[in-house]
Amino acid sequence: MPTLFKTIALVGKYESAVACGSLTRLNAWLTRSGYEVLVMPETVGLCGAGSARLASFEEIGAQADLVIVLGGDGTMLHMARQIANYQVPLIGVNQGRLGFLADVSVDTMIQTLQEMLAGAHQIEERILFDCRVEDSDTQLLATHAFNDVVVSKGDMGRLIEFEVYIEGQFVYSQRADGLVVATPTGSTAYALSAGGPILHPTLEAVVLAPICPHTLSARPIAVNSHFEIEINLIQAADARVHFDGQDHFDLSVGQRVIVRRAVNTVRLLHPVNHNYYDTLRQKLHWGEKL
Repeated sequence: MPTLFKTIALVGKYESAVACGSLTRLNAWLTRSGYEVLVMPETVGLCGAGSARLASFEEIGAQADLVIVLGGDGTMLHMARQIANYQVPLIGVNQGRLGFLADVSVDTMIQTLQEMLAGAHQIEERILFDCRVEDSDTQLLATHAFNDVVVSKGDMGRLIEFEVYIEGQFVYSQRADGLVVATPTGSTAYALSAGGPILHPTLEAVVLAPICPHTLSARPIAVNSHFEIEINLIQAADARVHFDGQDHFDLSVGQRVIVRRAVNTVRLLHPVNHNYYDTLRQKLHWGEKL
């Protein structure tokens, strides 16, 4: 009987029949190996359950010792946010190309997972954001973000104006297409496209990167991850805030977005041979001849 992990949840990419074959195969192998397997009703509706037990996000968080996500980085982001309060570690199995988060290849899935479940893995703790949207003294929204929080112009495409405060201290007023506040994990996503630096995933820092600012002097900055960041919307015909590019909230002038580091972290498990710089080279094509 396995001792390191006893109950394992399997989560597949939503509405993806491609992940079903891998999920079914993995479920059968885990069951034969003596693990109790949990799956979500949405996964069962698409792929079937086999001998797995149905479980909600809350039940997975409370009962699972590990979550294996089959899909890509987007599916990993979604799952990380859903079980953020439970500290359940995640393993990502990538159905396509190598991902920044989902780094176990589906081609060697069983062999790699067998080694990892036996203890041959690296544990990595990553920063997660607690986010709020407020109007005066009223809280309008509370959620998490693993990659980034993006305050941006809406469908009308006009510049927005906002003020930024860090730890209650005024930083600047900015007219721009928006602002990206990114964790080290999210530093290789939208923030990188906006000219921000790449932060190592374990770094205790946060990136603020303006999006197309209406001044040449605006530059991305990195600050302590424990600092509270407040973004006040001063002027906008249409604006919204996005969380990991998956959820959004329409903003009105006078409302503010508050971003702070969550108490809990996201725990990722990697194979023992995982090398973050290998991933950067492959994803960003470093060193390739033109």
